[in-house]
Amino acid sequence: MVTKLNLFLVSLVLSLYAFDSNAQTSAADFEGEIVYTNSFKSKNPQMKEQTLAVMLGKEHHYYIKDGNYKTVMNGMFAQWQLFINKDNKLYNKMASSDTVFWNDAALHDDELLSAALNKDAITVLGYVCDELILTCRSGVHKYYFNSQLQVNAQLFINHQYGNYYNYISRSNAVPLKMILEDNEFTLESEATKVIPKKLSIDFFQLPANTKTAPSLY
Repeated sequence: MVTKLNLFLVSLVLSLYAFDSNAQTSAADFEGEIVYTNSFKSKNPQMKEQTLAVMLGKEHHYYIKDGNYKTVMNGMFAQWQLFINKDNKLYNKMASSDTVFWNDAALHDDELLSAALNKDAITVLGYVCDELILTCRSGVHKYYFNSQLQVNAQLFINHQYGNYYNYISRSNAVPLKMILEDNEFTLESEATKVIPKKLSIDFFQLPANTKTAPSLY
């Protein structure tokens, strides 16, 4: 069963993939696609790991350009998430509804309790990554990043939702790996491909005649 906490964690994962997107004002900032694989460890005997993988997806494709981002999933629950910078909203498409639900990215839905940084913790795709550990009310979130994939954190100062600014203001880089833990399961997401490429701005628009509504979560 997917609970409100699960929905928060899914949205957190997707939005944090996206942090790099608004950094396109600099020639050194990343634009393109990142592919991530996901694995799950359940803490709830009624929530099987295989079920989590089917519902939430074993893979995400993340696209970023000029302050906008889109994540496309292969799960049966969430289909995609779109952040439109000018709206400062996260639009979420679920398989169970034709309506696209949005969250106000300015709203801070969690509480940061502490932060710790460990240098040169792991290597992902040849990038030596620092580790940032955020201990939050919702759980412990670990992020691994390399400054070669940089981000201008000031572009995200109004993106408080999902601890986004808490992360990006300390890393200034796209995460290549994340380990997100709550009371019910742990999600580990790791980049398998980093593909720099030019993307059309039209890719980051809502489909024509899309019905939208505020999210309940």
